[in-house]
Amino acid sequence: MSGRNTALTPPDDATAPVRHPEAPAPGEPLGSHYEHCFGCGGGQPHGLHLEARAGDGVSVTAEFTVRPAHQGAPGLAHGGVLATALDETLGALNWLLRVIAVTGRLETDFVRPVPVGTVLHLQAEVTAVAGRKIYCTAVGRTGGPDGPVAVRADALFIEVKVDHFIDNGRPEEIRAVMADPDQVRRARAFEVNP
Repeated sequence: MSGRNTALTPPDDATAPVRHPEAPAPGEPLGSHYEHCFGCGGGQPHGLHLEARAGDGVSVTAEFTVRPAHQGAPGLAHGGVLATALDETLGALNWLLRVIAVTGRLETDFVRPVPVGTVLHLQAEVTAVAGRKIYCTAVGRTGGPDGPVAVRADALFIEVKVDHFIDNGRPEEIRAVMADPDQVRRARAFEVNP
């Protein structure tokens, strides 16, 4: 791709990201924020079942295995699925900032094909914060965490209040989450971008 959209360039007054003092420790699994999330939830039979871990600073790592249900061209991962894996990994960064945020913009580069059966190793980090805007970047590699780059993305996340989900989600799912007696699970459903 030749050049980036200026919407993904932090303004001059942006600040360096700061890991929240109560963020999960480096190496700690982040888990699913919602059982039915296509990216990280265990309740989606054809979902990515992406597993993310807190990294150093304001970064995360994640892995997902491309299964036959994720293919576009015969034997290769669908580009939309790869973009979803990047978006899910980028969204996991919000655990480290302890904010609720949604994807505002995602710009993805597809560098090389990713065959079915491949484990995609993802790394993401927040690069800057400006008010409610969170600027971040991610890369997906094949063959290991230091393998060749297959996909990469730059993103802009926007911090929102929980009302964003309550006002815009399907009422039956919102009611089910809100009725869950497990307060931790109920809070986690809204903590990162679903």
